Amino acid sequence: MENEESQELELYENYRFTVDRGQESMRMDKYLQMRIEGVSRTKVQAAAKAGCVLVNGKAAKSNYKIKPLDTISVLLPTPPREIEIIPEDIPFNIVYEDDDVLVVDKEAGLVVHPGFGNFTGTLLNALTFYFQDKKDRDGNPIVPYLVHRIDKDTSGLLLIAKNEESQIFLAKQFFDHTIERKYNALVWGDFQENEGTIIGNLARSTKDRRIMAVYDDPEVGKHAVTHWHVLERFGYVTLVECVLETGRTHQIRAHMKHIGHPLFNDAAYGGDQILKGTTFSKYKQFVENCFRLMPRQALHALILGFEHPTTHKWLHFESKLPQDMASVLEKWQKYAKNSSENI
Repeated sequence: MENEESQELELYENYRFTVDRGQESMRMDKYLQMRIEGVSRTKVQAAAKAGCVLVNGKAAKSNYKIKPLDTISVLLPTPPREIEIIPEDIPFNIVYEDDDVLVVDKEAGLVVHPGFGNFTGTLLNALTFYFQDKKDRDGNPIVPYLVHRIDKDTSGLLLIAKNEESQIFLAKQFFDHTIERKYNALVWGDFQENEGTIIGNLARSTKDRRIMAVYDDPEVGKHAVTHWHVLERFGYVTLVECVLETGRTHQIRAHMKHIGHPLFNDAAYGGDQILKGTTFSKYKQFVENCFRLMPRQALHALILGFEHPTTHKWLHFESKLPQDMASVLEKWQKYAKNSSENI
């Protein structure tokens, strides 16, 4: 299984320091540069500007003079791993671009970043090629910075920062859950209710490290919240909209499996079996045709909204359902209509 599904790579790191009793007064940015390995003073200053540095629970400026027993909390994007990103001419769809951000409509099948088993052929390789001859407003080479990810076989909208300051500003929005993200998912089964919320900590499954599982123990895994509501019912499968409050690895896929509604054709979570329906061979053939038409989980990142790091305007983007998922929905619509007419 591809890297981003078999390895949970964190995009952010949290630091917490309590200043020693005997610490002499100094600027906060200088203190943090000394305490956090490999961090530049510029990055600390950008983090403070974005509100990612708190002293005693309140946002503080870079020039704040630290005092003994101050508690300092810092949120920073993780530094890129020591993997050489080889520029590759891979086509990808740009929805929006300015000096600070890039919004991509990712096709299913494209891994977002290199890692074990996928050192080439990723979106990050494609972005590196796209930016290789471009310069920012100060004449420096542009480097793509990830602020979130979507799985290889999930399609839809992805946000990329074009400089470190933008990455930190957007990281804060993801951390505070103020980013707007809505997904469309086709799942197995019908729902009694029209909407609901799934709350359950996510961690690696003890049976299969490639997938995530939901744990009741609050000490295990990471807090995850998914809101869902029904868009269209087809009897044996349902189209739902999922709104992410948190953004964990495989969150929608694991949460939907947990409540008994795996994503349609999600092989990792058991959705590539006929889980609901009749025993008629004609029905079996119909579902298998749908699987062939869309050989991946039925999940699409439909809506993305965020506050722009420089203009502070709210930007909102919506992506059309890709052809494979739209075709499968059309088949289910016809099937459901024919079934109701034959009753």
